[in-house]
Amino acid sequence: MRILALLALLTGSASAVAQCPDFTSPANPPAFTKPAKKSFRNFGNTVLAGLYSPWHMVHDQMVRSGQAATVTAKFDYDAVLHKDLEGEYVHAYLYGTGMNAWEYLGRYTTDSDGKINVATGTRPVGEYRLRFVVEGDLSQVDGYLSVVDPNRPAVLFDIDGTLTINDFEAYADYVGLKTAQAYYYAPETVRAYRDKGYQLVFLTARPYWVTRDAREWFDHQNLPRWHYRSNPYGDGPIPPDTQAHKTNYIKYLRQEVGLNIVRAYGNATTDIAAYADAGLPKSETWIIGEHAGESGTQALNGDYSYHFSTVVANTPNAACN
Repeated sequence: MRILALLALLTGSASAVAQCPDFTSPANPPAFTKPAKKSFRNFGNTVLAGLYSPWHMVHDQMVRSGQAATVTAKFDYDAVLHKDLEGEYVHAYLYGTGMNAWEYLGRYTTDSDGKINVATGTRPVGEYRLRFVVEGDLSQVDGYLSVVDPNRPAVLFDIDGTLTINDFEAYADYVGLKTAQAYYYAPETVRAYRDKGYQLVFLTARPYWVTRDAREWFDHQNLPRWHYRSNPYGDGPIPPDTQAHKTNYIKYLRQEVGLNIVRAYGNATTDIAAYADAGLPKSETWIIGEHAGESGTQALNGDYSYHFSTVVANTPNAACN
């Protein structure tokens, strides 16, 4: 019955078959040539970059086909201080589906929060990697843009306590104590959905400043490092409005992008509430940990091994080309 219900989700509302996500192009960019290095515009930033390591990040973006996109990148230094890089030049580049070389998007100036907002224009359906290079020291950071057809099938994951064994793993990573341990067969579960053609969404309450750690964790697990969406608000260790952040972003994905989220994974009561408030069916909401099966959700007990063999392996390929 569950497979039949999933097939209905996959096919019932689609007027045309969506294009499958391109996990290959952004993961294998061509050779890249950095711009010429020039002095920082402000002497204080020369000192800043000399004393501290860069800790830049990019908010991944997803838009519907035919919609123009704007991607936000933030530039700061030091894992603890997070001193913003203000009033400096950053060069932006893009590469992805259907392209054979990096495209230069222009030079931008960081604002008082160390941010730039880069308009990427209206792009064909596909996956794109953006690269940002600070002119003053040539430090760089990558982020991602997804342009999707309406009704593209997707699977959504929380991270801490859902793919990793508890909610504190992220902060252990952040201070360099250890690499977060994944639940048994959690990476295999994510990779299986990737191989079946589903869009992957990693939606977390993590603050924006641990984005680099998250992408490194994905690399370590041989997982796609996008589409990763953290909480853009709050500077403390636990950003505010976790539930609202997740609810609002899922509503954006479903209502404005048109993404067809057919299954979601979480571990917390905020996940249960956020997914329900955003309209995701509890019949395809899988919860692991102490709240497994609460409020009509589906229980994911112990680890992902049994779930993988009985549910994920039997999940049909995504309805996409």
